Amino acid sequence: MQTVLVIGASGKVGRHVVAGSHAAGAKVRALTRDPLRATGRPATVVRGDLTDPRSLAAAAEGVDAVYLMWPFFTAAAAPAALDVLAGHAARVVLLSSGSVDGTIPAAAPIARFHAEVERTVEQRAAEWTILRPAGFAADSLDWAASIRAAGVVAGAFPDAAGAWIHEADIAAVAVHALLDAGHDRQRYALTGPQSLTMAEQARIIGEVTGRPVRWQTRSRAEASAQLIAEGWPDEYAEVALRVQEQLTHAPAEVTGTVADITGEPARTYRQWVADHADAFR
Repeated sequence: MQTVLVIGASGKVGRHVVAGSHAAGAKVRALTRDPLRATGRPATVVRGDLTDPRSLAAAAEGVDAVYLMWPFFTAAAAPAALDVLAGHAARVVLLSSGSVDGTIPAAAPIARFHAEVERTVEQRAAEWTILRPAGFAADSLDWAASIRAAGVVAGAFPDAAGAWIHEADIAAVAVHALLDAGHDRQRYALTGPQSLTMAEQARIIGEVTGRPVRWQTRSRAEASAQLIAEGWPDEYAEVALRVQEQLTHAPAEVTGTVADITGEPARTYRQWVADHADAFR
């Protein structure tokens, strides 16, 4: 029986990695700074902080593989953290970003720190797998309050298109990479099964929930102010808008990686909405 340490176990993807690893027969440790948030999961909950390498040592003792979600906008703490994690676990599976492949030049500031974390993992782990998801379907949860209140999604670029991926599909690939052979030194581009604009996303939410949802176009300045109000650093709010603007020019690339690895087709955005419909009602 393998032992897996899941870092980011309370996150959107991490909670599915915990459940999937447990279902596959692994022992699971869920590392979190706030153990109360991880209670009730099929895992042994351990406290730890990626910025405090000493706190990682006990959590990583005796584990075979680590799922790592890097939650910061800088890679400064990565070398010290990976020295500890890779010193205990032979295999590290990193949740990175599709921006690293360079196909979206506007995302370069985000891509840089993800690329630095990738390099750190590759230099230190005996075995590694990099997961590079495209846009998360779960980013739509940022619209939930506005949809509940007024049936409106507001933004600057309704035609920005992405192949938005269900977080459960990212986790399913991660579980295979953590527990199965054949994924060492692989970088997987992960997407949903179709390219959709943001306005199309809003329409699908309305169709699934049974209440119409309309798109309201805002100025770029208004959209930036909203992102900053939601907690985005100023620099990254501007990067996000530049990325959206660039995504208006062509359909998003769709990969078949989820199906290739899991044997199941990637879930549609409509399925994601159905799984989260209560958030929008």
